[in-house]
Amino acid sequence: MTSSSGYRCPKCQCITCDTDQIRVSGGFWSSFFDVGNRRYNAVICVQCGYTEFYKRTVSGMQKVFD
Repeated sequence: MTSSSGYRCPKCQCITCDTDQIRVSGGFWSSFFDVGNRRYNAVICVQCGYTEFYKRTVSGMQKVFD
């Protein structure tokens, strides 16, 4: 998804970005059971590729469906 709503890249000053989400596992047990219990929103500059990650909260129900 490409957006330009108020975003300005701190590296190259471009105002267009892509957004995405990533999931990562926490420690040994969550990786052992293949559970992605941490989620982040990523904002990626389309010009230079600079990426910022913002932590999301994951509800109990979302953890169950992972």
